[in-house]
Amino acid sequence: MRLSHFRELMEGEFGPVRAASLSRDHVFADLGGRTVEQAIEAGLDLRRVWRAVCAAYEVPPARR
Repeated sequence: MRLSHFRELMEGEFGPVRAASLSRDHVFADLGGRTVEQAIEAGLDLRRVWRAVCAAYEVPPARR
């Protein structure tokens, strides 16, 4: 997954303002206690990051 596609998924699911806030501020246990931005900077697979966001926010399987 490309970063641009990941950002599109985030904005499509949460809207641009909430997606940006969630990426910076929410710490995910599934990402080792990192925010989305920290996980990306650490080089975690973007699919793993997206799955963690989906699990935490109960995104329906059809939109994952």
